[in-house]
Amino acid sequence: MTKRRVVITGMGVISPLGNDLESTWAGISTGTNGIHRITAFDPEPYRCHMAGEVKDFDAEALFGRKEARRMSRQTQFVMAATRQAVAAAGLDFDHEDRDRVGVLIGSGMSALEPVFDSWQVMQEKGPNRVSPFLIPIMLPDTPSAAVSIAYGLHGPNFTLATACATGNDSIGQACRMIQWGLQDVILAGATEAAIIPITVAGFAAMTALSNRNHEPERASRPFDLTRDGFVPGEGAAVLIMESLDHAQARGAVILGEVLGYGMTSDAYHVSAPAADGVGAIKAIRQALAEAGLTAADVDYINAHGTSTPLNDKVETLAVKGALGEHAYHIPMSSTKSMTGHLLGATGALEAVLCLKAIETGIIPPTINYGTPDPECDLDYVPNQPRSASVDVAMTNAFGFGGHNSVLILGKYKE
Repeated sequence: MTKRRVVITGMGVISPLGNDLESTWAGISTGTNGIHRITAFDPEPYRCHMAGEVKDFDAEALFGRKEARRMSRQTQFVMAATRQAVAAAGLDFDHEDRDRVGVLIGSGMSALEPVFDSWQVMQEKGPNRVSPFLIPIMLPDTPSAAVSIAYGLHGPNFTLATACATGNDSIGQACRMIQWGLQDVILAGATEAAIIPITVAGFAAMTALSNRNHEPERASRPFDLTRDGFVPGEGAAVLIMESLDHAQARGAVILGEVLGYGMTSDAYHVSAPAADGVGAIKAIRQALAEAGLTAADVDYINAHGTSTPLNDKVETLAVKGALGEHAYHIPMSSTKSMTGHLLGATGALEAVLCLKAIETGIIPPTINYGTPDPECDLDYVPNQPRSASVDVAMTNAFGFGGHNSVLILGKYKE
């Protein structure tokens, strides 16, 4: 069987820089900081006081009070992002075979906020006061199910969870299903809303978070020598993925193409990456091989770049190990410097940003970069965006558990 080409025809975003794609890209492409002191709760007792929070998000205005209360925050995010993506793609499901349209929405952390809130209710008022909606609200597959139900889509509807590689893997696995003819269209992406006390406390206990509380806007500083941990973020991104023949048949505007996907496991440690970066190297090589490309063909890399000391060093090592001398000539930036780390949703957002870089010819910067690290010696596009022709972009995502996931995205060419 000949593999079908897979293209993207619509995108939607909820992020710390805006509640749609346009405002998010406007911030990203100008190096705007989206990280501030946490407002969801009083962060003073915690080691980390800042996050990339979604701002001015009015779920009741979008969905109505009743429906909004029956959704977790992460489901609200992905429903809003999906609306944007479907509208942008011009999809009319009344004219589609709904059995051939699937949904694949991932989440790295699941809906922890309703669990945390319900536990407090139970402690204060007793078990009989726990909401009957708790279980369906908290289930990991609820965001994907909510999208499927909202649009009446009868194709596969499922959820992936590969920690911080979730967004990339959701797109990659959706691509596989379309390539082999199992589906014509998949709404793919990821969502996360885990800026709650227990999560911030847990990541801080691992010493994974930045403690630069006196200047939150400068706390996320990937690849900088003075980096001291990541900053949590939240949001969602959804991509409308179609087979090329399906997109052409309905006259869709094609925004880009998925060229390659690599997925490996370090099989090394529950949270730390393998020090030699070998799993990430293999994933990069797999993605390039599937795309039929070489290192010289890559115009931009959106780095995983979390701002933790070990991750940034190992990612730099892996990129050099996979791409050789070409690594020194490819601009590579971490947009987490502006959004924080959206955990499971980060790969989906960063895939969208790669497609915007391809469309606009603007490479996002790594902001807050001031002190070079001798062990991080690539071109990180420091502090200012850069104009360049981008035909091929690579985006890396590495997660707890040893997950390595790499996507190669390209400008659509007939």
